Amino acid sequence: MKKHYHFFAMASRMKHINRWGLMRNTHSESLSEHSHETAVLAHALAILENSRFGGDFDPDHAAAMALFHDTTEIITGDLPTPVKYYSAELREAYRRVENAAADRLLSMLPEELRKEYDPLLREQGKEAPLVKAADKLSALIKCIEEGRMGNRDFASAEASLRSVLQECPLQSVAYFCEHFLPSYSLTLDEQSAPEPGSAAQRQ
Repeated sequence: MKKHYHFFAMASRMKHINRWGLMRNTHSESLSEHSHETAVLAHALAILENSRFGGDFDPDHAAAMALFHDTTEIITGDLPTPVKYYSAELREAYRRVENAAADRLLSMLPEELRKEYDPLLREQGKEAPLVKAADKLSALIKCIEEGRMGNRDFASAEASLRSVLQECPLQSVAYFCEHFLPSYSLTLDEQSAPEPGSAAQRQ
């Protein structure tokens, strides 16, 4: 009898898990949407670090790690941040639960594949700080988008995330916040308009 492995079918269930469960959302954000955006951002931060600030990161590995960084929440669910970080004891207990969930998911792979996915699920490697920063950036972008729609429920979270990102030592994060983040506050027409003095505007 052929053995069936459930890892990828389980991973596909991220699209059924919504984030920000304690907040009123104008648009529900699934774990899949968040993971994709985090991967895009982690990839960008790695490239920025390498091209502008003398870094030596693997953008592809950063993106892959970001795609899988919340996969354990298929089993644990998305625990709200105020609960997760309520105390050091609770955070440590949740970390043990995350590790147990990672073990469970890895057991759904053939033995020879587990060593490849283990560091992705546990965010291990030098790209991990990029993924953590991208995770925060993705959350901040969600707050900005909700604020644009007049939803004040995310105002406190936005202020907190901006403060955390300002303290981030990665130079790519500061660069992204200065040069790319403001565009998320614009409408589609404003984003599409040519920059003042550009060739497109002069035509």
